[in-house]
Amino acid sequence: MKHISDWALNIAALRGASYADVRVISQRSRAITTKNGKVGGASDTESVGMNVRAIADGAWGFAASADLGRGAVEATAARAVEIARASARVKRENVRLAPEKPAIAEWSTPYKVDPFSIPVEQNIELLLKVDAELRSVAGITLAETNLNFNREEQWFASSEGANIHQTKLSTGVGYAAYAFAGNEIQKRSYPTSYGGQWQNKGYELIEELKLVENARRIAEEAVALHKADQCPEGTVDIILDSSQLGLQIHESVGHPIELDRVLGMEANYAGTSFLTIDKLRKLRYGSELVNVVADARQEHGPGLGTFGFDDEGVRAQCTPIITDGLFTGYLSSRDTAHTIGEDRSGGTVRAEGWNRLPMIRMTNISLLPGRKPLSLEDLIAATDHGILMETNRSWSIDDKRYNFQFGCEIGWEIKNGKRLRMLKNPSYSGITTEFWNSLDAICSRDHWTLWGTPNCGKGQPQQVMGTGHGAAPSRFRAIKVGSAFRSV
Repeated sequence: MKHISDWALNIAALRGASYADVRVISQRSRAITTKNGKVGGASDTESVGMNVRAIADGAWGFAASADLGRGAVEATAARAVEIARASARVKRENVRLAPEKPAIAEWSTPYKVDPFSIPVEQNIELLLKVDAELRSVAGITLAETNLNFNREEQWFASSEGANIHQTKLSTGVGYAAYAFAGNEIQKRSYPTSYGGQWQNKGYELIEELKLVENARRIAEEAVALHKADQCPEGTVDIILDSSQLGLQIHESVGHPIELDRVLGMEANYAGTSFLTIDKLRKLRYGSELVNVVADARQEHGPGLGTFGFDDEGVRAQCTPIITDGLFTGYLSSRDTAHTIGEDRSGGTVRAEGWNRLPMIRMTNISLLPGRKPLSLEDLIAATDHGILMETNRSWSIDDKRYNFQFGCEIGWEIKNGKRLRMLKNPSYSGITTEFWNSLDAICSRDHWTLWGTPNCGKGQPQQVMGTGHGAAPSRFRAIKVGSAFRSV
């Protein structure tokens, strides 16, 4: 692919670009779903293309092409420079790129079994087996399963001399059981909702999750929820399981720390952020137990936000976001780092594919586990009166990411340190900083999971990106619960 990047970079330089980079991207995806004993969909798709970013007259330009022939590549580079010059006419200030030593590197996702080596027939057989197990429980009206594999190979080159080849592989799987009764629908999902668990792993993830073994329990819980008591309203302590807490992190920490939102450069999808720059290293975001990092390194785990280099050629790194409760960092890019006094990008720029402009995206935004040994059962035993909530069902958060309300699939009443009756339609609401300041206990590393969120939307046209969120079950004191499903 070096000849393609050479063609593009040469034309960009000849047209007067002060900087340019090129991405050639090849993607393959397999997606299979089943619904009530039948295959709902099965696809195996591939896409190849390239794009060029260029700076000319102090402004950005971007262009892309599915044609990798020399004429098309050179025309694409010329178009990127032309767009940059047009953009310069309305620029507020010149683009300032934080320095980055150009890397020459190879990187790929570690895996044990290539998921694309598993026959489609075997994939379908597994999903139908799970589906049958779900529907074997009386009262289940609808069973749905899904399986997804993705491979992305990218070649990145820049006018500064970077030359990086990366191959990223991810696997995702999940299912849901629905029980309809009267005018009410109850749902239980596994391993979590919205497509289940996704990680940068091979087929071994499918084997680790014990899908068939958990199916009957999930279906039985969906049916049992119809007879469960409604979650009470009031102010009470809550314990969130790690998957629900992962989504809480995503919405009330991950999106607000995107620096392009903070600066007003990106407000197309779900608004901006309450985390203005004057709050950096001054805002008490949470209690002293709250330590959140943005970590794209492999050693953090196989999250969907794990990579070797971002789409600007910046090596993966770990940025402290909240340190002992204090707000300490943003997600940044090479052209925004200077706005917060940093001399290097945080390495968080990514694009959905070859025809999309790279932008600041979440990596793995994770709440670090507690330092003391503590299990979920220990946490329940140490709670006098509270509600355990599991698996997200709904969420709502304002366009500044400050006021929120979340609903979960299932809850459990806790009294005098014991888990008692099942509760249906549990929900809770709050204000971001007040909520995180109420956290007073986090389970330890043994109970920490790095969850994958495959469907994070941002930008216009929308880009859908995978992110990771590590969390362990945690307790929050005096939270408002119950109002999301109030009877009318």
